[in-house]
Amino acid sequence: MKRIKLTTAALILLFLTYSVFAQEPFTAKDIIDKSRKAKKIAGVESAATLIIIDGKGRERIRKNAQISKLYDNGKTEKKLFKFISPADVKGTGLLTFDYEDKDDDMWLFMPALRKTRRIVSSDKAKRFMGSEFSYADISPPPIEDFAYKIISGENVSGTECWKIEILPLNDDIADENGFSKKMSWIGKNDFVIRKAIYYDIDEEIHKEMEVRKIKELDTSNHKYRLMHMIMVNKQNNRKSVLKVDKVKFNPNIKDDYFTTRYL
Repeated sequence: MKRIKLTTAALILLFLTYSVFAQEPFTAKDIIDKSRKAKKIAGVESAATLIIIDGKGRERIRKNAQISKLYDNGKTEKKLFKFISPADVKGTGLLTFDYEDKDDDMWLFMPALRKTRRIVSSDKAKRFMGSEFSYADISPPPIEDFAYKIISGENVSGTECWKIEILPLNDDIADENGFSKKMSWIGKNDFVIRKAIYYDIDEEIHKEMEVRKIKELDTSNHKYRLMHMIMVNKQNNRKSVLKVDKVKFNPNIKDDYFTTRYL
């Protein structure tokens, strides 16, 4: 009888183990979803440097501070950017409410005008603070707005990745986000993006993003922060570099910071 019970238990364990492995490989949409969640951290404070390089190699350096916090059990991420130098951009702020299943809310404060302006959907493809990063890069659109397909597995700088094709579901979504197709390389071990290529509306290569450094900020929940990114415009040779100089995990950031009044 004991042998029968042990055999039954072994079969159950084998079935459960098979069921877990049978879920592999992930679908392309699963991978993108996990990739987004891997970067959602309960609370973060950071300071960063944005270097904007024009086609002739001339640089503009802008320092900013950022805070972010999760709400609604992680379904909403609120972020606040504040530029602290140089003088011509000091005080400029961007507040974003990044929702999981609907269009994000974004507000931009321009100190020269003493005015807060709402960023509408048609603005999200525009350059953020003159850089090659767009507003859509800062606050990604709903995952349901795109179709996803695993193209292959590739190694990116020593990391095994899934290469995933991302296609807008219609022309309006493509126009709003500024690309007709995006290729993303997502790490197989941590689900963190390592590289992306954007194609313009005419399906020509437009921009290429490279992630140079990643930090696991919340080690208990395996959440990551992109510490060094480079975005290159392949059509005009402009380039933008975003480096995080300091970062701190802090889930207790005050809610008052994430308001248009504070912005």
